[in-house]
Amino acid sequence: MTTAVPEDTALIVGAGHAAGECATSIRDQGWTGRIVLIGEEPHLPYQRPPLSKAFLSGELAIEQLYLKPQATYDKARIEFMPNTRAERIDRAARTVALSDGREIGYTKLVIATGGHARRLALPGMDVIEKQPNFHYLRTLDHVARIRTQFHAGARLVIIGGGYIGLEVAAIAVKRGLRVTVIEALPRVLARVTAPELSAFYERVHREAGVDVRTGMAVSGFELDASGDAVAAVVCADGSRIPADLVIVGVGLQPATGIAEAAGLAVDNGIVVDEHTRTSDPDIFAIGDCTNHPNGLLGRRLRLESVPNAMEQARTAAATLCGKERVYNSVPWFWSDQYDLKLKMVGLSQGYDELVLRRAPESRSFSAFYLKDGVMLAADTVSRPQEFMLAKRFVAEKIPVCAAELADDSVPLKSLLPAV
Repeated sequence: MTTAVPEDTALIVGAGHAAGECATSIRDQGWTGRIVLIGEEPHLPYQRPPLSKAFLSGELAIEQLYLKPQATYDKARIEFMPNTRAERIDRAARTVALSDGREIGYTKLVIATGGHARRLALPGMDVIEKQPNFHYLRTLDHVARIRTQFHAGARLVIIGGGYIGLEVAAIAVKRGLRVTVIEALPRVLARVTAPELSAFYERVHREAGVDVRTGMAVSGFELDASGDAVAAVVCADGSRIPADLVIVGVGLQPATGIAEAAGLAVDNGIVVDEHTRTSDPDIFAIGDCTNHPNGLLGRRLRLESVPNAMEQARTAAATLCGKERVYNSVPWFWSDQYDLKLKMVGLSQGYDELVLRRAPESRSFSAFYLKDGVMLAADTVSRPQEFMLAKRFVAEKIPVCAAELADDSVPLKSLLPAV
């Protein structure tokens, strides 16, 4: 059965941060036709960052996660189809086949499928993943289930020492759980920050009571006597860590299957141009699932961040409506752990000098990554004003003096060139 389609239909596959922003932006940009939003989950588009923070801790209710209330979509005449999976794109017929057997036509299509939690590549995972106390953390429903198992005194083993793993550890230890973090690399946050920042966060977590074990690979799991729950995590060195609850946070796999099957270019994400167009001029892709060119960095990359998703959504909406717009934003991210607000701008790979502004022990400091005297990136811990200034330094590639950067008595703003 094919759903009747008006002359112009903007169809968005996915219902995450990027999709929700894109849907309303398309209407704001003057699209007068139909706008349809297709989501696999039962929920309206919602914020994902709080899942491992305020929602996990119980501070936020489900309704507070929603990006916009139902009334906003109704007012913008956006049709939302929850609990529906897009199965296949027929580019010749300009239709998308849905999991409920229907097909829906499109004039313009936006793929905003995000990603899936990366699975552990270990033998027997099909059995382990069915256990009620084993969890990947990606969706609202995942976290809602995890919350029911957060009991004081419970032994929680977190596999992965990235942002997600450490944010969960901070919440869990405050809730009274006994927490162990296992990281295969020699230090936590190894892929995204300098050793000095890793050492600081390891110390913060250990002082809070978290057992952080780095350089340790997981080799398998033990079930309890009934075979109905994970009882322990087994490591490659032979050690065994008892567990009442296991959470895995080892990264994200971009959801590119539907694009690849449709013959669109895919290479570590759906390949798009600076306007978010795919290799098909009537199909756009936005958010975590995309591989896009970044003019500032002079290379292609795939970013997993809310600011990236939001800006790509607005770029796609404008371009789709005939108002060509270029996406060329400076990457930035954030992470909340305990009372610390970590904000990061730029990408630090390839730096040749690290400058610390105040000692990490102060719990309020900045780390600047330089290459040839220019700031590539900055990590700021509980220093919001310096983060905002660092965005300018990185975006405008302003030359800096390392000694002046390191001197906390020299206002960072004074190092900006005079207008």
